[in-house]
Amino acid sequence: MNKVIDPDRTAPVAAPSAAVAPAISPVRLAHVVLRTSKFDELLRWYRSVLCADVAFSNGHIAFLAYDDEHHRIALIQVPGLQAQPAGICGVHHIAFTYASLGDLVATYERLEGLGIRPVWCVNHGPTTSMYYADPDGNQVELQIDNCATVEEAGAFFFTPAFESNPIGVDFDPADLARRFRAGEDEAAIKQRPPSGPRGVDGINLR
Repeated sequence: MNKVIDPDRTAPVAAPSAAVAPAISPVRLAHVVLRTSKFDELLRWYRSVLCADVAFSNGHIAFLAYDDEHHRIALIQVPGLQAQPAGICGVHHIAFTYASLGDLVATYERLEGLGIRPVWCVNHGPTTSMYYADPDGNQVELQIDNCATVEEAGAFFFTPAFESNPIGVDFDPADLARRFRAGEDEAAIKQRPPSGPRGVDGINLR
């Protein structure tokens, strides 16, 4: 039993028992903060990739926003940071979802025109995803949902296809864009092709 001291007495008395509060989940993921020694370069990159506005920047700290949140990405300039080595634990990537296949294709084409190219494109099953690397090597996933509902996406995790290959099937982004522009059915484009077994040893785990 927890004890407290009554200020008017020297003997301990029983503390009132607090009711157990229910667990509460956050309402949303608010933002991601990146430290860098390439402040200006990262600022330009995230503005270009996310079409983000600079909510604040003083050359050392920057807040970037692209929706109704006051900022989604923050950058902190720290001089003299070393490059990220391969083979260490940490965050693998940050993911951003687009509203439609058309939006994802248009973003791919716009970034291609700026010389920003994906380092990996994969149909995971629940998502069609294009991964990019920022100037510090942080990986950013631009994706669309392939499933109409969260329940449908969740059900995919319990299929034989996912058990055999939980990673996905790679695709050529230029070919995907061509198929979309040619008017092919979007459901067919988003359908994950059959594949053999594949594990995490086949992807970049930087």
